[in-house]
Amino acid sequence: MPELETAVATNPAPATETADTEVAQLYLPFTSTEPETPTPTPTPEPEPTPTIDLTPSPTPLPAFPPYDGPPLRRSDIGIQVHMFGEEQNWLFEHMNVLNVGWVKVQLSWKLYEPEPGGYDMERIEELDRFIERANGDNIQVMLGLAKAPEWSRSTTEEDGPPADYGQFREFAFFLANRYRGQVAAYELWNESNLRREWNGKRLHGAELVALTREGAAGIRAGDPNAIIISAAPATTGVNDGVTAVDDRVYLEQMLAAGVGNVVDGIGVHPYGWANPALSRVGDGTSPAPSHNNHPSFFFRNTIEDYLALLDRYGVNHQLWVTEFGWGSVENFGGGPAPEAPFMAYVSEWEQAIYTMDAFALAHENQRVGPMMLWNLNFAPLLGPEASKAGYSLVRPDGSLRPLYLALLNVPRAPE
Repeated sequence: MPELETAVATNPAPATETADTEVAQLYLPFTSTEPETPTPTPTPEPEPTPTIDLTPSPTPLPAFPPYDGPPLRRSDIGIQVHMFGEEQNWLFEHMNVLNVGWVKVQLSWKLYEPEPGGYDMERIEELDRFIERANGDNIQVMLGLAKAPEWSRSTTEEDGPPADYGQFREFAFFLANRYRGQVAAYELWNESNLRREWNGKRLHGAELVALTREGAAGIRAGDPNAIIISAAPATTGVNDGVTAVDDRVYLEQMLAAGVGNVVDGIGVHPYGWANPALSRVGDGTSPAPSHNNHPSFFFRNTIEDYLALLDRYGVNHQLWVTEFGWGSVENFGGGPAPEAPFMAYVSEWEQAIYTMDAFALAHENQRVGPMMLWNLNFAPLLGPEASKAGYSLVRPDGSLRPLYLALLNVPRAPE
């Protein structure tokens, strides 16, 4: 997980100018990369776990809000999981109960290729099993690729791209060739408008496009039918050019550099912080007392602004929502992490309402593609103190949150 930043804009910034900032606490909720845990000792695949008990007896299920949006196709709904070192039977049991059509796994390149051409085969073979199982369960796989190995970089401070973008092409080819016909989509990098994800190179959308060209070449050589999605910028409200570039500014830089000619879809991370999914900045409908004064903090603004930018540059690709969600620490037994104070203003009920409203809003627009909800299992993995846990569909003790049950019961449309 990348470290947290501390600079936040206090007023919305024009899409083409650098905003003045003042120091304030900011949490960036888009930190999806799998935790860099030590490599565990290989163990045999466990026997299947007991079926999840969804019956109302002996204890009634928790209440969950009704869904009144359009029916959703299974292929529209995805979820991100932490996979490495986890019991795959447990993960797939939940994904099948939820009836999701996509699963996203974020790969840290540096963990999979710790030496030039030297792959960590334990990780690779676990990924093999995961992808095989997903294909067997008719769940499409998206792999997100980010975080270059230290041996490939000009600096080892924070995370960032390789000095030679051609090395990313080679890693992308290795994966696409190995998983030809098995991995449906690749997202090339993660939130590269942040210094902490892009240290060592110029913080500019054109640099990402240069890397994306190389990665896309590797993917297309390994699997011509795989879908390639551009890296989604982080929504931060920051535009100082050092800590971060505003996501709208950065996307426009990407579009000007021709990203539409390189990829098949445009990645977006429209986090809502503590603002309702249907609210817009400044419309007076958000009850949130913080992180409410910039369009980047609003799901709806982000979707609408990105589509407007695509129109401006004549790009007809869909937006792929490769991460989104609302964090809540209700029923965690404590308050939010210091870097995520806004989670105190989102109840589990509101978490469910906002998320289902987001699904409904986005899928009324044919220009929005699959949506990967972040996340399934970080709460039991990391415990209630971790800010990432607030986004999980299950609580730290493994019990089901109202959002889980709402997603379970959403009406499905025929494919």
